[in-house]
Amino acid sequence: MSKKTRKKSSKTLVSTPARAKSRKSATAKSSAGKAPATRKQAAPKVAKAKAAKAKAVKAKAKTTAKTARPTPAPARPAMPSKTKPTATKASKKNAAKTVSKPDHQPLASPPPAIAAESVRHSGPLAEGMTIPNFKLPRDGGDIVSLTPRTGRSLVIFFYPRADTPGCTKEAMDFSRLSDAFDSAQTDVVGISADPLKAQEAFRSKHELKVPLLSDEPHEILEGFGVWGEKSMYGRTFFGVLRTTVVVGPDRKIRKIWHNVKVDGHAEEVLEYVKLR
Repeated sequence: MSKKTRKKSSKTLVSTPARAKSRKSATAKSSAGKAPATRKQAAPKVAKAKAAKAKAVKAKAKTTAKTARPTPAPARPAMPSKTKPTATKASKKNAAKTVSKPDHQPLASPPPAIAAESVRHSGPLAEGMTIPNFKLPRDGGDIVSLTPRTGRSLVIFFYPRADTPGCTKEAMDFSRLSDAFDSAQTDVVGISADPLKAQEAFRSKHELKVPLLSDEPHEILEGFGVWGEKSMYGRTFFGVLRTTVVVGPDRKIRKIWHNVKVDGHAEEVLEYVKLR
């Protein structure tokens, strides 16, 4: 190999790595020079992206907060102001009357005069005593006085209960003999503690001709001593004791039958008033 050739080859060998080195340095320079520019260009974009992302997150948080916000509770009604009532005494009295007044008045309630008359004597009435001026409501609603009419006697038969077998027979017997009693100048009435409606039904059912009087408060029944203790089937209770009283024109009691037996009783009373 000639010297020229060796020199060229050596130059070539030497220059190759140098070139490579120079290329690397140039690349590094160029990359070093370009890198800042790229970062500078990328920085605003990243910042914008972050800002947009932060904005989106904030908007999402607001939306979530609105969605999750609890429904407001309904407003409470305003409490009435504590003011003193201005109702007058008259209106208060009227309101009290309206509340305490019953829906209907009982048909059999006797007038106040009955109670007043019934306490004018002490103890049960007996033969020879003068009866007070008793008054009672009768079937149909009229008020009947137990004072005998002028010149006439009065028969009062007290019976336990309307439309029961014994009481029905007794009332029918007095009704059957009503004309005979009238001829003997005697009126006949029946009295029990039944209400007026029961008396009216009793009279209509059996076509009774004698007035039936109602004494639900027992005022007159007790006055005549015919309201007392009774027993039936081993049970003790209070009720009307079957009794008949004859009152003369002078309002004095002429005769009393206690513990009346119904059979033939009306005929016995008729014979008594005929002899008087």
